[in-house]
Amino acid sequence: MDGKAPQIRLANLLGVSEPFIERVRLYRKKIVQTGGIFRRNRMGVLGLAILLVFVIMAVFPAQIMWVFSTVGGWEYPYGPFDEVGPIGPGVEPSSEHWLGTDIRGNDILARTIYGARVSLTIGIVATVVSMGLGSLVGLLSGFWGGWRDEALMRVTDVFLVMPWLVLMIVLAAVLPGGDSVTKIIIVIGITGWSSTARIVRAQVLSIKKRAFIERARAVGSGDLHIVRKHIFPNVFPLVFANSILTVALSILSESALSFISLGPNATKIVTWGNMLDDAFNTAHAMDTGLYLWVIIPGLCIVFVVLGFTFIGYALDEIFNPKLRKR
Repeated sequence: MDGKAPQIRLANLLGVSEPFIERVRLYRKKIVQTGGIFRRNRMGVLGLAILLVFVIMAVFPAQIMWVFSTVGGWEYPYGPFDEVGPIGPGVEPSSEHWLGTDIRGNDILARTIYGARVSLTIGIVATVVSMGLGSLVGLLSGFWGGWRDEALMRVTDVFLVMPWLVLMIVLAAVLPGGDSVTKIIIVIGITGWSSTARIVRAQVLSIKKRAFIERARAVGSGDLHIVRKHIFPNVFPLVFANSILTVALSILSESALSFISLGPNATKIVTWGNMLDDAFNTAHAMDTGLYLWVIIPGLCIVFVVLGFTFIGYALDEIFNPKLRKR
């Protein structure tokens, strides 16, 4: 009783129940343990550091450009669509334009920094669409069973066996919406959910046979309550870990669509993918010696994908104790 006295006093002070305080304490303990495991994973820490750099680029592009303009002695911080150079095949790097300018006279460094926002947004939102659809199909299929499970899995199999890149290109070409970001997000989301559905379904089939599910049914819990309170919380860590890796795939997907001119319009929205499209297909940057126009956006894509992949490996170790080093 003496050990619980501070907890009881805190509950009385905050006006909440003692079980609520106990749950908060357990959640806090779990978060601290998870943070300790993550800190010991060098790949996870490195991946988080890489992503923080790009998140700062995405959230504060104007401020970063102001810093570059101050250090470089520019007259003003360039924006992604400011015509600060001659319109033509592109200008080589100089003291005024560290990475040169593109065919529209836009500063390549400015477009690279501002491109982080749209590229990351597309990757994250498309992943939410993909994971949400895949998790819903997997939960319903595994929990229902029977003919509904068969029907949902046959639809899933159709998406699994179809060439993913070809399907994405066809949908991007035929769906209405022009070159909007929303259309690209939908295309990536609806072509990447099938593997998640399979993974979630397998996990649900295992969980629903466990004793605590039978006890929940015995006390009168309905299907919705069981799915929401018992099955989904046990599936969520797997979905979350898979989501991190899917963000990297979504960013690569946007880059691939933009590279073949099916992504956002480069004159309205800047992404790393349509920068590469401009460099290769319009200006032939590699033939004219404008290598940084290709290398810098390409490296941004590589490092972002690498960061998400490293964090995904770290989360695998956190959620799967068998992978932890003893």
